[in-house]
Amino acid sequence: MNYLSTVRAELRKLTSTRMPVGFVIVLVVIGAATAIAVAFGTDMDGSKTFISTAEHQQSLMAFAANALVIAGLFGAIAVAREYGHGTVVLTFLTTPRRPRAVLAQLAAAFVAGSMLGLVGAGVSAGSVAVGLTATDYGFMVSTADLLQVIAASTLAGGAGAVLGAGIGAFVRNTGGAVTGTILLLIILPPLAVQMVSETASWVPNTLADVVSGVDSAVGIGAAITAILLWALVPAAIGLVSVTRRDVV
Repeated sequence: MNYLSTVRAELRKLTSTRMPVGFVIVLVVIGAATAIAVAFGTDMDGSKTFISTAEHQQSLMAFAANALVIAGLFGAIAVAREYGHGTVVLTFLTTPRRPRAVLAQLAAAFVAGSMLGLVGAGVSAGSVAVGLTATDYGFMVSTADLLQVIAASTLAGGAGAVLGAGIGAFVRNTGGAVTGTILLLIILPPLAVQMVSETASWVPNTLADVVSGVDSAVGIGAAITAILLWALVPAAIGLVSVTRRDVV
């Protein structure tokens, strides 16, 4: 098979199980919780200042940080379970050149993660819009800012899935891959910031917020580059590990 056919085959594998449906359900639940928070939530003084400006609403809709984690878990589970179930053997029999097979897995993970990020951002924005109908505030976010939020979440979803897929290829155990992804995206960044405060601008959450337009810790170009590096380093480690180790 040529490379594009291999990528399509990997995408079919990802969509042939119920796992994508489960992750979409998670996105819908988060969206419903957001709508409820907008409609009924208040600040400590009883006001609703958290939705009173376009900036606040955009910050509430920004889904890129969530997309990184959710898609990261998706990528980790999707790749690691192939080793756990032994189905990766068929992959390498069909595509004996392991680097090509792994790159196809990473490409498929990027596409799937991007779609999760896109759907998540759309659900988040729609939830805010629906929730606002129960308040005295209207939807204030401009089209350009809304598109930035959606684009940022799409990019973050793709990057997160590649990061998780790289960890899955390296660890080759579903539980370990999920744990590694959570450590890298959720647990270790705050610890790094506590030890070296200068790292605060370069942790995944901050970078996702910068790309979403709700933070200015670094430039958008630098933030995009850093997010891609967060994804590509684990992916490269996973690729090298697969080419140097036995399949099982």
